[in-house]
Amino acid sequence: MKRSVDGMEKPKFLTREEREKLALERRQAAVTDQRRSALDLLQSLPRPPPPPPPPPSNPPRDSSSSSHHRDSSDRDRDRDKERERDRDRDRDRERRRDDDSRRDRDRDRDRDRRDRERRRDDDHRERDRDRDRDRDRERGDRERDRLEKMAEREREKELDAIKEQYLGSKKPKKRVIKPSEKFRFSFDWENTEDTSRDMNSLYQSPHEARLLYGRGFLAGIDRREQKKAAAAHEKETRAEQRRKAGLDDRPEDDAVDKKEADAAAKYDAFDMRVDRHWTQKSLDEMTERDWRIFREDFNISYKGSKVPRPMRKWSESKLGTELLRAVEKAGYKEPSPIQMASIPLGLQQRDVIGIAETGSGKTAAFVLPMLSYITRLPPISEENEAEGPYAVVMAPTRELAQQIEEETVKFATYLGIKVVSIVGGQSIEEQGFKIRQGCEVVIATPGRLLDCLERRYAVLNQCNYVVLDEADRMIDMGFEPQVVGVLDAMPSSNLKPENEDEELDAKTIYRTTYMFSATMPPAVERLARKYLRNPVVVTIGTAGKATDLITQNVIMMKESEKMSRLQKILTDLGDKPAIVFCNTKKSADARAKDLDKAGFRVTTLHGGKSQEQRETSLDGFRNRRFTVLVATDVAGRGIDIPDVAHVINYEMPGSIDTYTHRIGRTGRAGKKGLATSFLTLENTDIFFDLKQMLIQSNSPVPPELARHEASKFKPGSVPDRPPRRNDTVYATH
Repeated sequence: MKRSVDGMEKPKFLTREEREKLALERRQAAVTDQRRSALDLLQSLPRPPPPPPPPPSNPPRDSSSSSHHRDSSDRDRDRDKERERDRDRDRDRERRRDDDSRRDRDRDRDRDRRDRERRRDDDHRERDRDRDRDRDRERGDRERDRLEKMAEREREKELDAIKEQYLGSKKPKKRVIKPSEKFRFSFDWENTEDTSRDMNSLYQSPHEARLLYGRGFLAGIDRREQKKAAAAHEKETRAEQRRKAGLDDRPEDDAVDKKEADAAAKYDAFDMRVDRHWTQKSLDEMTERDWRIFREDFNISYKGSKVPRPMRKWSESKLGTELLRAVEKAGYKEPSPIQMASIPLGLQQRDVIGIAETGSGKTAAFVLPMLSYITRLPPISEENEAEGPYAVVMAPTRELAQQIEEETVKFATYLGIKVVSIVGGQSIEEQGFKIRQGCEVVIATPGRLLDCLERRYAVLNQCNYVVLDEADRMIDMGFEPQVVGVLDAMPSSNLKPENEDEELDAKTIYRTTYMFSATMPPAVERLARKYLRNPVVVTIGTAGKATDLITQNVIMMKESEKMSRLQKILTDLGDKPAIVFCNTKKSADARAKDLDKAGFRVTTLHGGKSQEQRETSLDGFRNRRFTVLVATDVAGRGIDIPDVAHVINYEMPGSIDTYTHRIGRTGRAGKKGLATSFLTLENTDIFFDLKQMLIQSNSPVPPELARHEASKFKPGSVPDRPPRRNDTVYATH
């Protein structure tokens, strides 16, 4: 049985064309067989007798032969007719067979055509059914997804309602607006609403009033400057008239213009001699008006009593000769505004709160008075090294503390002053050993310094000079208990009296406290009220404002567009260094990995790295081994990396203060910088403050940000809203 099955041929499946060809061959064979059988049938029928032969053409000679000849010719004629009839019959039969075969072929062709059309229609119907089935399936999937999303939203709303009922609402209370405020008409214009400067040509070239044809003056403005402006205006007017008249410039006209300009520069108004500018005066010649102009020129403002004059240049400061030589070798040609204002205060041992723009030279502003104070004290020796250092500087991050250490060592080397830094990530025993060996200055982070104090590695019995750099950042990072613990560990007997009119003992060394930051939140003010005595608040520019040297660009985009835009910006920069800020360590590592795959020389800096890794990353970025630094807010405060060309906020911070410090990594030391921020609709908490900062710095505001509802109200204030008739309220049984 198995052998017979194996010997059977497998069925062969034919295509449609092969089946049609086989059917035609079978039909042709059937027609051929039918025709052959018809011919065989004709041949089997009895044949008629042959017709008689035709009579001879010669006439018969006799009657018998002629009659015989007639009979034979008649027979032949009948035979021919019979044969002709047979031929006609055969021809008709052949024609009928051909017609039958043609009709059969036409019938077969029609049947095949109908079969093909029926199969084609079946295929079309099947495809339509499949398409309808797929469309119904997709419609059902979409409907199912929509219903699932609706159900998920309903569940979330219900959960939120339950949380609000049991845990309380975190939403701010609705501010009650008085009808007088609600319906009050505002006559103020926003900067973005004034389009007259774009539409009216008069605003393109404004001209001031020329009093008495240039001979009059406006009160309160430098007369010489007015005279120069009048001479320049007259020169431009004369040149415009000559141009309209088609006249060429003449040498005598140029001579007249030069003479008038020289006269304006040397202008004296009768007995009202115009005073010189403060830059042309010596220190003794400076008047109160000159000092006011000086403070206005550098945007310096004080808040306090008995404020000493600021210093104009290094040679006029009361720093020692060694310190001035160190300043000169460090390359500090001119003091920055914060240094001009705060160094004289520090030399008088006044408590100072310094609020200045990022990148304005705050480190040297407190280091130089601190070193000058230490030079007046006895050097550290075996007798007093156990009492601890003379000065303590606290910074929020390790990198900033080490940067302050480098800046301090730069000046302290010339004075023989020893500086020790105490930061996390290193052995606390080694750091305690360095302190016990004796040092004048300790630069530390609050947490590690408090650990050293609690473990008795260090004491602060003779520390009377305290500097809190980036104080607001330390408070934000939760270091307020550590800062308070360090300040309480210092001797309190030498605090200045709270009464500012009380005389200070010249022989007594009072505690001097410096607080520096770019912003001044309430927590820092509370700390200042407790530990500072009659401080002088020095403000350079506007608190919480970035320097005008930074060009700010804000781009509204989707999250998926950020990486391609970032790569384009970094490609355009070439080898110029750039810092990319992210909000989390995970995001920073992911962005660095993507940029590394794209071929950029990138390194990372965040709190998840060890101290050695962080130092290696910073050194590599400073030495240009890496051109891109992807960092969190660890690098956003105080870290000075020279010549950073571009700062990119890949992820926007949650507060405007953090934004200010981030973009302050560029545009430092008087150089221009560029800051680009990627803004998404998830950053609505910062929309209002960011818009105000962009308007104040004359930076372009994206239309999406200007029109957004969150940019019109400060976070926490609830605008007018429609009635709550459409809100869903969940009730519990």
